[in-house]
Amino acid sequence: MKIIHHAIHVTSTEAELFTIRYGINQSLSVNNISKIVVITDSIHVVKKIFNPSVHPYQTQSVAILSDLHKFFNHCETNSIEFWECPSCLKWCLYNKVDKETKMFNLILLYPCKNSWKFSKKSESDDILNVWKITFQASDLKGNQFLDLLDDDNNIIKLSYTKGGS
Repeated sequence: MKIIHHAIHVTSTEAELFTIRYGINQSLSVNNISKIVVITDSIHVVKKIFNPSVHPYQTQSVAILSDLHKFFNHCETNSIEFWECPSCLKWCLYNKVDKETKMFNLILLYPCKNSWKFSKKSESDDILNVWKITFQASDLKGNQFLDLLDDDNNIIKLSYTKGGS
């Protein structure tokens, strides 16, 4: 039995790790799976799974390792292989996945919220809010921080746009 999960145009390391995690997890839900082959053009991402040092992708790595632990405990002859296949090689399966992916039309629930600018603004707003809360609760305010004032002696509000404060 063969299960294929496609993921294309995945750009961030975390998204690629999630895709690998999803594929492994789905494979484990099928009976009699003894071998998993992960084909990726980002073998450096796979190395993050087995990297014991501190890195920002540990949540995904731990989840993948947990799934693999179950997989190997189920039967000692189970195996997993990671194949690197750069997209520039134009492998026939790559072309098939690329074609299927481009034919898929995603219907957005909130089209205005599916943009890079919206994501960047949302994340920046969250960071600014956390900073404001932390700063306001700090006993060090006034000791090691300065309130910056504009030309009209108003406190400058934090901004991330157009080279803001």
